[in-house]
Amino acid sequence: MSYPFPLPGRDNWPFLGVLLLVCGAAFAWQGPTTAALLALSGLIAHMLYFRDPPRAVPAQAGVVLSPADGRVVRIEKARDPYADRDALRISVFMSLFNLHANRASVDGVIRRVEYIPGQLVSTDLDTTSRRHERNAVVIESNGQLVTLVQVAGLIAHRILCWVKPGDTLTRGQRYGLIRFGARVDVYLPPNAVPKVAPGDKVSATTTILATLNKA
Repeated sequence: MSYPFPLPGRDNWPFLGVLLLVCGAAFAWQGPTTAALLALSGLIAHMLYFRDPPRAVPAQAGVVLSPADGRVVRIEKARDPYADRDALRISVFMSLFNLHANRASVDGVIRRVEYIPGQLVSTDLDTTSRRHERNAVVIESNGQLVTLVQVAGLIAHRILCWVKPGDTLTRGQRYGLIRFGARVDVYLPPNAVPKVAPGDKVSATTTILATLNKA
């Protein structure tokens, strides 16, 4: 369903409720003071950061969609440690001002989910660090593996993932989020063909990152 201002996802409703109470109490107690206006600013920021808009899913077969809104920071050959294979890695950096929801890049069945706790480290270009909090989801799609790795950002540790091995995902399906700036690494088969370049801005679901050759 399309609506003018998409509300935050259900997982953020408790935070929204607390902010509404704080904001209402601040205005009721003291009126439009600095504290009340700050509370209102926090409420508006939450609505903006965690809104969950509907997205049109491209109809092309054999494509890999962006799992996040943001900017492509790196495309390189790499080792996928979660599927134990050589891969093409495309990294999408999500700034503080991008939407925080993550969506499935391909249709498929989840073969592995692995969460690794970590430290608060910048995620912009440092794709090799093993210090970040991260969560990997390995998806088998038409006989090929696509790995989506959520990497927590500098502002806060908070990765949410609602899927488990054996679940089926469809392209564009919302499967998790990372709060307050982060990165998503997409590991593809080595012969995948990138359709974006470093520096490109991308949108979750609507932007095609790459095409998959037949297995």
